[in-house]
Amino acid sequence: MARYLTLLIPILFFSYTASLNAQATVLIVYHSESGNTKAMAEAVAEGASGVEGAEVELLTVDEVKTDHLLEADAILVGSPVYNANVTPEISAFIASWPFEGQPLKDKIGAAFVTAGGISAGEELVQMNILQSMLVFGMIVAGGPDWTQPFGASAVTGEEPFASGAIDDQFLEKGVQLGKRIATLAVRLSDSE
Repeated sequence: MARYLTLLIPILFFSYTASLNAQATVLIVYHSESGNTKAMAEAVAEGASGVEGAEVELLTVDEVKTDHLLEADAILVGSPVYNANVTPEISAFIASWPFEGQPLKDKIGAAFVTAGGISAGEELVQMNILQSMLVFGMIVAGGPDWTQPFGASAVTGEEPFASGAIDDQFLEKGVQLGKRIATLAVRLSDSE
């Protein structure tokens, strides 16, 4: 028995220390016109940053480079709702992703959006982002529960949310989305 323990202890120690050192890069990319999607992106980053082992990069579509995409373990994309679509900037960003050889395959993907009104297309835009990610072979994930199955969204232009700023309940959905995606990314990087 002692002989088996002598063999087992180093294996358990290695497994434990490997899980402590698990690192995952979470890339959050967004386009914002009025500052609302930026606020939502910052909430997502806050949630992701709270996960041990997650390294978070928060960039606008103008700042992100192909290397950022290739090095990321998880990619979250945020857009304002623009005529029930992503903005032209987000559309161009997704169209620029490397496709040949499927370099984004098996990366985790998620979406978040902001809209001026209820039923202005938030879920449709989230699904469009997720659909694009699926084409690239990514593993898509939504929020932590049934109240945000497609990611996170915020409404800013209708009562009772007409202040123009994002209500705290929507920012919290962003935090929870970031936390979930970072947790998944760390967990998956640990299994490699």
